[in-house]
Amino acid sequence: MSPITTHILDTTRGKPAEGVAITLYQYQQDEWLELATGRTNADGRISNLLTDAIPSGTYKLHFETQPYFNTLEISTFYPYVDIIFSIVTGEHYHVPLLLNPFGYSTYRGS
Repeated sequence: MSPITTHILDTTRGKPAEGVAITLYQYQQDEWLELATGRTNADGRISNLLTDAIPSGTYKLHFETQPYFNTLEISTFYPYVDIIFSIVTGEHYHVPLLLNPFGYSTYRGS
């Protein structure tokens, strides 16, 4: 399993957000380096972003939310969502996104 996983729940619809493009970055030497990309499945999850362990540091998940809402023909205030977090090597990190057209929240999952 990837050391970093995520899922998206569309809280307005009460359903997983399928097909959302996600990019994982690591912050190194004052810039964001792209590590992996993927797309949420029918359950709103992406569990295979990475295959190897990664070092401690600061990371960012970039969620392309505009195309998802465009597909549903729903206007949104947030064309994308960036979640920045710090990790310690050797642990698993699950970073969920609870999303609706005019708000979002996140937490460290298990």
